[in-house]
Amino acid sequence: MAAKYFIRNITAGLSRATVSSQNAFKRFPLITNFLLTNRQVFTACPVGIEDKHNRLVVHWKESLTDEYPLVWLRDNCQCSACFNQSSQSRTINFSQFQLNQTLRHLAISDNNVEIHWEDGHKSAYDFKWLRQRSFHQKEQQNWLKTNKELYKTWDADCFKRIPVFDFKGVMQEDNILLDWLETLGVWGVCLIKNAPHGLGQVGSLAKRVAFVRKTHYGEEFSVQAKADATNVAYTQGHLQLHTDLPYYEYKPGINLLHCHIQYNGNGGNSLLTDGFKIAEKLRENDPETYKYLVETKVTWSDIGQENGNHFHKIHHAPVICESDDGTIRRINYSQPQRDSHMVVPIDQVEKWYRALKNFYDLATDARYLIEFKLKPGEMVTFDNLRILHGRTAFGENLKGERHVQGAYLDWDEARSRIRVLKTKLLGN
Repeated sequence: MAAKYFIRNITAGLSRATVSSQNAFKRFPLITNFLLTNRQVFTACPVGIEDKHNRLVVHWKESLTDEYPLVWLRDNCQCSACFNQSSQSRTINFSQFQLNQTLRHLAISDNNVEIHWEDGHKSAYDFKWLRQRSFHQKEQQNWLKTNKELYKTWDADCFKRIPVFDFKGVMQEDNILLDWLETLGVWGVCLIKNAPHGLGQVGSLAKRVAFVRKTHYGEEFSVQAKADATNVAYTQGHLQLHTDLPYYEYKPGINLLHCHIQYNGNGGNSLLTDGFKIAEKLRENDPETYKYLVETKVTWSDIGQENGNHFHKIHHAPVICESDDGTIRRINYSQPQRDSHMVVPIDQVEKWYRALKNFYDLATDARYLIEFKLKPGEMVTFDNLRILHGRTAFGENLKGERHVQGAYLDWDEARSRIRVLKTKLLGN
C-alpha cells in the first residue's frame, strides 16, 4: 500500500512549509495549502506524494483528489530553462530527458507547490494551473468540450432563425466578429448584408479573421459566365449541390461569396443544404446507406488550368467522413469532380451508387433545401466541410450578367481567432 503522511498542525496563516526526505518518496508528508482557482479562494487542504504510483497527490478543499505523474510534472516545468514564456513553448531537450523522475524536496506556499528534483532542478507549479490540468476523465472531457466544435443542424423550417450580420459591424467590432465566427461554427452558414460595392470585400473579410486560403483558383476568384469555361461554375447552367474542392486532402473550411451583380430575371438563385443534417438523417433512418457512404472511398479530382496555372489534383475520401468518436466532421460531394476511377470491389458498385443517390435525393428534398436570391452587397458565408451549395440556371447564350466573388478561409485560423477574441473580450 502506498504510504501517506499528514502534517496536522499547520495553521491557515502559514506562508510556506517545507518537507524533506532522505528516502525519495517514502517520507513525503501531505502538507496543508491554499488553492486559488477560478477566482475562488480555497481554504487549507493537504498536499502529498503517493510513492506507489510515482505521483504528486493533491487533495483539494472539496474532498477531491488529483494525482499528477512525476514524469509529466518534470516535462511541464515552467521555469525559464524549460519553458519559453514569450513563445509559450516547451524547450526541454527530450534527448536528455529522464523518464524515471524522483524528488528530493517538496515545498509549498499559498499559491503553488515547489518541487526540488533529485538531479538538483527546481520546478514551481501554480495550484490553479494544476487544477485546470486534472487527469480525472470527467475534467479532461470538460476541457475537451471547450475546444470541440459543437454544431446544430438545420432544415428548411429552421433556417430563418439563423442570425444575419452587418458587414460594417463584423469588420469594426470585435464582439460582432466573434459572434459571427461562433454562429458560423454552430450553424454552418451565415448571411452578411451591406458589404460595400466593389471587388476585394471577401479578401478584406478573410484578412479580418486571419488570411485568405489560396488555392489553384487564386486568393479571390470570380464566378461569372464566360465562353470556354474551365469550371462548370463559370457557365449559366444549373450548378448542382456540392462542396468545393473535395480533391484537396486539407480543403478550405470556410467559403465566402459576395454578390456584386445579380441576374435581372428568373434564375441565379442560391441553393443550400446542411450536409451534416442529411448525414444524421441517413444514419438514423437508413444505416446501410450511411455505412456505404462512410466506408467507401471515392476518388475526387480536378484537372485543368486557371490563369495560366495548370493543375491536377487527386484525393481519396468517402462522401461522409467521421472523427474517431463517430462525429461527422466532413462532407465530400461534387458531381463534376468525382473521378471515373472506382477503387472498390465490383460487387459493391451498384450498392454504392444507390447509397449516393439516396444521399443526393435527400439533400435536394424540399424539407432540407433552401433557395434564395442574393442581392448585390450581400454575402453568404458557410462551412465548406459541411454545407452543400449550388445555383439555379440563369439566362442563356451568355446574355444576362451575374457576378459573385469568392475567397476561402481555414477553420484552424478561424478557431484560433475565436480563442484570441474570447481571451480578449471575456478573459476566457
